[in-house]
Amino acid sequence: MTDLTIIPASNAALPDAPMLLQHWIGGAWQDSADGATSERRSPAHDVPVSVAARGGVAETEAAVAAARAAFDVGTWSRGAGKDRATLLLKVADLIDRDRAAIARQEVLESGKPISQALSEIEGAADLWRYAAALARTLHGDSYNSLGPDMLGLVLKEPVGVAALIAPWNFPFLIVSQKLPFALAAGCTAVVKPSELTPGTTVMLGRLLQEAGLPDGVVNIVLGFGDPVGETLSTDPRVDMVSFTGSTGVGRTLLKAAADQVLKPAMELGGNAPCIVFDDADMDTAIEGTMLAKMRNLGEACTAANRIYVHEDVAQEFTSRLTERMSALKVGDGTDPSVDVGPLVNASARDKVAAFVADALARGAKLECGGTVPNGKGYFYPPTVLSNVSADAECVKDEIFGPVVAIQTFNDQEDVIARANDTEYGLVAYVFSEDFKRAMQVCERLEYGMVGLNRGLVSDPAAPFGGVKHSGLGREGGHEGMLEFMETQYISANW
Repeated sequence: MTDLTIIPASNAALPDAPMLLQHWIGGAWQDSADGATSERRSPAHDVPVSVAARGGVAETEAAVAAARAAFDVGTWSRGAGKDRATLLLKVADLIDRDRAAIARQEVLESGKPISQALSEIEGAADLWRYAAALARTLHGDSYNSLGPDMLGLVLKEPVGVAALIAPWNFPFLIVSQKLPFALAAGCTAVVKPSELTPGTTVMLGRLLQEAGLPDGVVNIVLGFGDPVGETLSTDPRVDMVSFTGSTGVGRTLLKAAADQVLKPAMELGGNAPCIVFDDADMDTAIEGTMLAKMRNLGEACTAANRIYVHEDVAQEFTSRLTERMSALKVGDGTDPSVDVGPLVNASARDKVAAFVADALARGAKLECGGTVPNGKGYFYPPTVLSNVSADAECVKDEIFGPVVAIQTFNDQEDVIARANDTEYGLVAYVFSEDFKRAMQVCERLEYGMVGLNRGLVSDPAAPFGGVKHSGLGREGGHEGMLEFMETQYISANW
């Protein structure tokens, strides 16, 4: 084990005053009618970095009304795909222009390292560009084999008003997995960012306005799930709800959506297994596991949570991974040299510490980390646990923090069964140089996505989503566009 050194937070990185954030409704920026606000304090500095209008039922209903009116007018929903694509491309260019400022605000609100934030904003711009391409290529189908006087036409139509509810861990990236695809399809939208990270969504709204998006096509309501998210999922003028967040909240929204027969798209929790076979390239396995585990310091639904390593290579893997984890620099995310920032709040840090304590009580060995440091900020050190029991809480549930939990295996059938032994099914990771075996294992894993010899599965052109309790539907790629569309069939008699 090594002592943890935290690179201290620098007040020089802080803005002179917190960013003031308003709702964007019908093309107008406005405060809440009752003047309510909520404050977000930096998890590294513990000082205010944004003050947001706190929306209620009135603001949410006004935003829905604006989105409904904009859709029904049809300027956007029935316009040319070329025009939608042109605007989406302009937004992508504006995101690139303001990348540094957007990333900085994300760091201040979420705590993540600036290097990761910059990469995510770059990826978000790519999502807008890919969605623009889809807007140009969207088409239906036809059937001319139904008889001499018959023609069948299949049309793809926008679903209508989409409620988009985003989480705090990738606030700008996940909004960009939803919104440009909804817009490309011709939908209008009401966006609710997390109350913990509202700043970058408001910055995106300003860019949409600058790009010339018609009033009311996109609306942003700031605030808490109750009442904003609850109102969005029960308003009969909303046609679809797309949510990314915890499985528990997802279940609540699904129940509410069922009463309105809303179309749901849910990207929920995960408990990703990472299987390292004895023939894996060790360099690839170590770096891939690091990426899968430590992206956003483990605060990701795609994070590798359960590491299964073949017993013949477990000692080498554990030793090398511990060395890599111990070398990570922890501290204020605004410092470019930092690898690991603070967790999002005290509750998140305490939950991670409890997971580690539970694993140790069940016989796990602490290889590095494992101690909450003193001082300001919600930091937790990169931690490696070996000999983790299968009944440990960190195996059964998402850790959502920088903790690696290693178990060993020696039988392929056994490790597949253990990997599938969870209610979740978002993503899994497999490392093996035996391609035949690797593909056989991948096909039997009950997950929506599998990373084979790599620790990152997302791509703008690829569908993103899971099975079982990890959600419904897909984001990104052509499949992600179709989530925001309905199919109409016209049977024509000549």
